Amino acid sequence: MVWTGTWVSDRLGIELAGDDELRGLLGLALRRNPRRAHLLVSGVLGKHVPQLPSVVHGHGVTLGRRVRALLGPEEAARAVVLGYAETATALGHAVADGLETAPYLHSTRRLVASVPSAGGFEESHSHATSHLLLPEDPAFFDRGGEAGRGPLVLVDDEFSTGNTVLNTLRDLHARHPRDHYVIVALVDMRAAGDAGRLAAFAEETGARVDVVAHARGTVRLPEDVLARGLRLVEEQDGRTADPLVPCAPAVAPVRLELGWPAGLPDGGRHGFTPDHRARLREALPAMAARIVDGLGGPEQAGRVLVLGFEELMYAPLVLARALEEAGLDVRFSTTTRSPVLAVDDPGYAIRTRLAFPAHDDPADGPGERYAYNVAGGGFDTVLAVVDSAADTPALHAPGGLLAQLATAAPRVALAVVPAHTPVPRTPDRQEPPVLPAPLRGPDFSSYEPDDVGWLLQDLSAVRLEAPVEEREEAVQRGGAHYAESLPVEYQPTEEYQELYRDALAGSAARIARAVGTVTELVLAERSPRPVLVSLARAGTPVGVLMRRWARHRHGTELPHYAVSIVRGRGIDANALRWLAAHHDPADVVFVDGWTGKGAITRELADALAGFPGFDPEIAVLADPGSCVRTYGTREDFLIPSACLNSTVSGLISRTVLRDDLVGPHDYHGAKFYRELSGSDVSRDFVAAVEDRFDEVADAVDQQVKEAASADRAPTWEGWAAVERISEEQGIHDVNLVKPGVGETTRVLLRRVPWKILARRGAGADLAHIRLLAKQRGVPVEERDDLPYTCVGLIHPRYTRGATGADGKAVGSA
Repeated sequence: MVWTGTWVSDRLGIELAGDDELRGLLGLALRRNPRRAHLLVSGVLGKHVPQLPSVVHGHGVTLGRRVRALLGPEEAARAVVLGYAETATALGHAVADGLETAPYLHSTRRLVASVPSAGGFEESHSHATSHLLLPEDPAFFDRGGEAGRGPLVLVDDEFSTGNTVLNTLRDLHARHPRDHYVIVALVDMRAAGDAGRLAAFAEETGARVDVVAHARGTVRLPEDVLARGLRLVEEQDGRTADPLVPCAPAVAPVRLELGWPAGLPDGGRHGFTPDHRARLREALPAMAARIVDGLGGPEQAGRVLVLGFEELMYAPLVLARALEEAGLDVRFSTTTRSPVLAVDDPGYAIRTRLAFPAHDDPADGPGERYAYNVAGGGFDTVLAVVDSAADTPALHAPGGLLAQLATAAPRVALAVVPAHTPVPRTPDRQEPPVLPAPLRGPDFSSYEPDDVGWLLQDLSAVRLEAPVEEREEAVQRGGAHYAESLPVEYQPTEEYQELYRDALAGSAARIARAVGTVTELVLAERSPRPVLVSLARAGTPVGVLMRRWARHRHGTELPHYAVSIVRGRGIDANALRWLAAHHDPADVVFVDGWTGKGAITRELADALAGFPGFDPEIAVLADPGSCVRTYGTREDFLIPSACLNSTVSGLISRTVLRDDLVGPHDYHGAKFYRELSGSDVSRDFVAAVEDRFDEVADAVDQQVKEAASADRAPTWEGWAAVERISEEQGIHDVNLVKPGVGETTRVLLRRVPWKILARRGAGADLAHIRLLAKQRGVPVEERDDLPYTCVGLIHPRYTRGATGADGKAVGSA
């Protein structure tokens, strides 16, 4: 039998090396992706290749039993299982079935307003919002009882570089530390260079980390594989016709009623307990009988494909397995977001492709979706199983999924599983205490009182500062979060202050033009009376200037507040509650200074999932990362307010979030550095830019007119560049790569920098960067291929020595 990776291997020289089982588990295909050429296509996952349900479920259950044997009965009884969306949602669920007593949760890309996020992490090579964790039970990750938190079992279809798993481990270990993790995958394909990174995490944290997989190996890639793969995809596109039929007639599928048990979750998006598992097993035979009857019996049904829907894999899988046990000739697969080239060759893993529009109103906007190896599969009936959130007019429209399936099989049926949306938990009915009014200058900040109201608590009397090196070590070792302490405020030399003044004089008009453009776009497209809410503290000077523009140009006094958002911890929920009580959330426009790779953009979208009515789209002065659609410019230039710290931001520190200082009904905290008033240039900065408003008014009008007709959709080009730099520099952590002039300045002022990548010939925009790098002894590497003016790299493994018995950067003084 021909191996389904032969076609790709022969043309690109890609090889699989390792266990004998690898070729039986994996084939190869080509991605339609400029960042990665190949796709490992599992024949037993139930995603791209239709397979017997018993084979798909059986592989997961077998892995779960191996984990149970590894842990032993006592640890297994305390374990929780986490699977990855979208491809491993059913695999993870099947692993939990094999463990028998473990509750299950899978990550999701579907925002649910009623469920607060319990975490989130990024997936390497993804430009979309990656993974949200939305358990219905807030204590999901704390299972274990008096013995402490039990083992966490993380399940993915393949373990390749290990980036996604490490991002998950770091995020969850910071929130819910435990002493045992088990990584489970169908195949472990890590290269030798990646294998040691998991061991390094274990050494840093003191946790045990095990890996369980059906097979192990590596992928050998020629150096030029990406360029050759892209050319090969282009060649094949010119030779073959896409099976998409956009004008296919609307169809009326056979709609089957399942009798899904009331209140039973449709999968693990919000958690699935052992009690849920027992209820589902009990109900499956009756649901399978209804399906068989609805299809007219086994003979009329013929060869059946049960087709799941993106993350909804487990419910369709176990329904398919029940049909298999009832005697039907049935296979199982699922639709997907992943664009892959189809080649009708027995040595290629993806033979056919159906393409159709998304039909579940996804949070990241409309897009194309795919069903592979359905056409040409010899199926008499395709039973599409979706959840009720995806049973929309787009599903039934011409060119939609059901219409495309009608081109691939004589008969199409539809079953809808009720989408489980948890009811928000209200542990008590007591009203929270009345939140305090915003802090204002001159009591808190050097800005004028009307310029900004700070929805923060004043921690000026608390010692929070720690040396930069000490903070860096504590953060990287997992002993502290960066928001638990403050770096010592950088006091600029006279030479540096002169550079700041020169930069402001040279760029004030450019900043004024960007301020005017973003403000006019907000007024035209978001709200005629917006409530500006800047993300403290980089966004605050921009919010002040936007407010000044609206007053200067339109005579409008816009409310402006500053709130705290912390990467990995979310936005200040109490500040949002205050805003919702005093303003219409629909009028709130979040403001930031600039985008780097877009981490805060994603953080805000995740954090607002539990606060309906607020628009998560940020308005920024500069968007070099192409992460938002409301911006003043996409140039990566020097914004002088990024050159300094508190002395250009109202003498306010960056925000602080620490359990011993910030209670459940408190705002996040910050300090007012009154003692630095002699060096304060906050008002001078605002005045210098405001003085140029009249000068740039005509240019702003022209830019707004052009922007109104332009395609401003985010491309996330910056995120792709950060991933590439992270890998080529051997960092393997996007959080340590800080792109753009503003972010690079922050690295030099607040973190332990490793090196600076600078676009050759950048000139005056990098004068202060070069000076700071010289002062700190940081090398600057000139590059010709940077999409940003510069990129700052944080030291990837900084260790200065012990920082105290508890590993914290700062005590609780």
